[in-house]
Amino acid sequence: MIQEKTLLPKSGYLQLLVSLLLLLGAILFFVQQNQNPGPLFWLPGLILSLAWLVHLPGFLIVNPNESMVMVLFGTYKGTVKEFGFFWANPFYTKKKVSLRAMNQNGEKLKVNDKVGNPIEIAAVLVWQVADTSKASFAVDNYVKYVETQSEAAVRSLAGTYPYDEFELEGAEITLRGNAPLVNEELEKQLSERLERAGVEVIEARISHLAYAPEIAGAMLQRQQASAVVAARHKIVEGAVGMVEMALEQLSQKQVVELDEERKAAMVSNLLVVLCSDRAASPVVNAGSLYH
Repeated sequence: MIQEKTLLPKSGYLQLLVSLLLLLGAILFFVQQNQNPGPLFWLPGLILSLAWLVHLPGFLIVNPNESMVMVLFGTYKGTVKEFGFFWANPFYTKKKVSLRAMNQNGEKLKVNDKVGNPIEIAAVLVWQVADTSKASFAVDNYVKYVETQSEAAVRSLAGTYPYDEFELEGAEITLRGNAPLVNEELEKQLSERLERAGVEVIEARISHLAYAPEIAGAMLQRQQASAVVAARHKIVEGAVGMVEMALEQLSQKQVVELDEERKAAMVSNLLVVLCSDRAASPVVNAGSLYH
């Protein structure tokens, strides 16, 4: 594979002076020819004119964060990475390659996650050309190559992990719950895919992640049910602790002595009050404890 090499062309300002001298010399010879016509007096002016025309295409301007790839009759000669006004071999074929960071906002893709659920996913990619020779000669169009490979990487990533942890028990990494690790894996895959085109990945991250519309409603209900179960678990756990603490303090402070039957009734009442999702309506017992 062709390796990138830096080319240092000549200053364009000095060569601009040479070009002006060639043009001025050709004009002077043609003017003198009109004053002193002769059979071969036009030859020096013609030679200088041809030399000026050949010399003129050698000028090139390289802007900041841009480069110019030079090819001579099918042979790669080097890349000009310094910005400024230069002159190089006029027979060079010049191809401009941008070195600026480029941002690509990928389209939403409909794919299946690891367990087969249809999801929508999109990614944002920031990249720049690091090797101009690979970008120019290893692939046909490096911009299209980046677009195609980034889409392939996102599809591959989506099929590697489940969307959420409740879809696959024991899943250590999920698309929704482990965004930093998922973005790191996406960046790694893109770097491997785009290295062939001489492209460096600066940043890659998931910008959109959701269930596909046809299952979004069902999955939302499933998530809500899971949230309700988790909340109830916490409520029951806290209520049991409060009942245990109440019985222990009543016993230690000897506020009242309860037999096992009354303890069971008290536990039942406290759990109903603490675990209910509605406010309790108290009932005043005007009789004795056992009536």
